Amino acid sequence: MDKQDLINIIDYTFLKPTASKEDITTFCNETIEHGFKTVFVNPYYVSYAHSLLSPHNIKVGVPIGFSLGGATTHTKVEETKESIRNGAEEIDMLINLGALKSKEFDVVRNDISEVVKASEGLLVKVIIETALLTKEEKITAANLIVEAGADFVKTATGFNGGGATASDVQLLRSVVGKGFGVKAAGGVRNYEDALTIVKAGANRIGASGAIAIISGETSNASY
Repeated sequence: MDKQDLINIIDYTFLKPTASKEDITTFCNETIEHGFKTVFVNPYYVSYAHSLLSPHNIKVGVPIGFSLGGATTHTKVEETKESIRNGAEEIDMLINLGALKSKEFDVVRNDISEVVKASEGLLVKVIIETALLTKEEKITAANLIVEAGADFVKTATGFNGGGATASDVQLLRSVVGKGFGVKAAGGVRNYEDALTIVKAGANRIGASGAIAIISGETSNASY
């Protein structure tokens, strides 16, 4: 995979809770300079990032239920709708980990399904925090995501310990099959990591250290 192919599948992210408007401006300018196709910012900055990036045909994505996933379905749905009104074009939602751990699978499935409906056809990726789950729970989560009508299963936020591993990506790919999306995020820090993750089955990568990755350097970012 060459540099441009990698750029095309990286979601460049800036989700620091302390991010200022000036930080977002710099981030968006970097996005334009390096040619990333999609960025992710916190809901508060979706409208501003969209105003800077839409003239360059760069999509703004938003994390929903970030960063713990424990919000109610109603809250996630309303957050999704507002973000779309503000210009969001991709949705990365967190799964309800508590409900998953409680084996309340109908709750988990419905939570995802309602956000999918609210997204009105936009791409929906569902974050499962692989580092917090058993193998059985990862498999169950991936199956529920497929059943709920989402488009991707995503490994992690990078904010709750652990992140993408080749073995987790391979497992998720084996569960969802070839036609479904697998996004690897959290801990992809350099070009070699990215190639390994893609070889394992990821077709999208999320990284705040995206510039370092494509430049052949190593990022110290955890998400």
